[in-house]
Formats: sequence, structure tokens, C-alpha cells
Amino acid sequence: MKIAIISDIHGNYEALFSVLEKAKKESVEHLLILGDIVGYYYHPDKVLNLLAQWSYDMIKGNHEQILENLVKDSTLSEAVRLKYGSGHQEAINKLTEDQLELLFDLPETKSVNVDEISFLLSHGSPWSSDYYIYPDSSNEVFKKCDIETFNFVLIGHSHYSFAIRNENSILLNPGSVGQSRQNGGRASWCILNTNNSCFQFLSTDYCTGNLLKEVAKKDPDIKYLGDILVRQ
Repeated sequence: MKIAIISDIHGNYEALFSVLEKAKKESVEHLLILGDIVGYYYHPDKVLNLLAQWSYDMIKGNHEQILENLVKDSTLSEAVRLKYGSGHQEAINKLTEDQLELLFDLPETKSVNVDEISFLLSHGSPWSSDYYIYPDSSNEVFKKCDIETFNFVLIGHSHYSFAIRNENSILLNPGSVGQSRQNGGRASWCILNTNNSCFQFLSTDYCTGNLLKEVAKKDPDIKYLGDILVRQ
């Protein structure tokens, strides 16, 4: 079976749509989603509706926790917007109570077995959803992620794609679908074939034009939100 490993969609519907269209062409049958469905950008409702058409396993990321905190305490609204943009408020405005509950009830980690291949789904790291692991992190950090009961330890959060072969397992980050910090206008993700454990990183083009207009309208004072979409 071919599965897609995706993370950090961040309300970017255009990016996710392009990824899943490519996934269909590649005969992907199942998705492993590593959190941060919301945050930064503006269409988490469309994102969740699109994901609902697929078979998937999903965990929460730190931005789902931020969203839950904001729902509980609206006085956080402007501080969250100034740091991350209007994406969380858009989620509150657009998601149904059932959709919000779905996100809040997601586990922070999850064990998944597909065709006798074992995966640990985590967001930042196996021990914290808000811990950043980068391609140039220390060997000590990589080894801490080496869990002998899993073939693959999956992480997101940093928005950088990489794979590290540890002694017992492979640490794999597919990068970010919605806000790659490697190439603007390209969604980073991964396909893995459970028949042979081979995996391939992909970088899929999507149109940023409409999203850039939305950023200029909703968050004109947060330059980063647009700049990252056109980074070369």
C-alpha cells in the first residue's frame, strides 16, 4: 500500500488540494497526518472537508492546542494574531462545533500499523508537540527519537523535510504542506510504500496568488506570512 505522510497544513487549502490530487495519481490509499491543520492561513474548514474524503490517521499539533486555548480565553486573540496571523480566529469563525471537538480530541501521539510496518505519529517530537527538531539537530536529539518498537518515528513542526536512519528506526519529517520553509509555493510531503518501506520526498507546486491576496487583506502587518510563500 502507498501512504502519504503530511504535516503542517496550516489552513492552506490550495496547497493541500494540489498534494492530494498528486496523491490520487500516485495511487495513495491512506494518509498519516502529523498535526497543525490550523494556524497561519484561512481555510481550515475546506481543509477538513477535503481530508474527510480520505482514509487517515491524525494527531494534533501545537496549533490545535493554541486554538483550544483561544476558544477558552478570547483575550489571547490579538497576541495570537500578531504572532501567527488570523488563521486561528478564522478557524473559530468557520469550523463547526463538531469540527472543533474533533481537533481538540486528537491525541498528541499515536501508534499506527500498516501492512506490518509500525509508525509512531508525533508532531514536534515523541516527547513534546512543541519541540523543534531540524535536519542539523544534534545526534543526541536524533538518538532520543530512536524507538525500537517502531520502524518509523514521524515528526513535523519544523517545516523542514529530512530523514535520519537511527539504529532501530527511521526518523522522518515530511516537511510542511501549507508553509514550507524550504521553497515558497511548493508543498512538502512524503509517500511511503509499505510493501518495501521505501519512501520518497515530494515537493508539489501550488498557486499562491489567491492566498497572497488574502494575506494582504487579513494580515497586512505580518510581512512573514506572505514572504514565506514566495521564498526561493
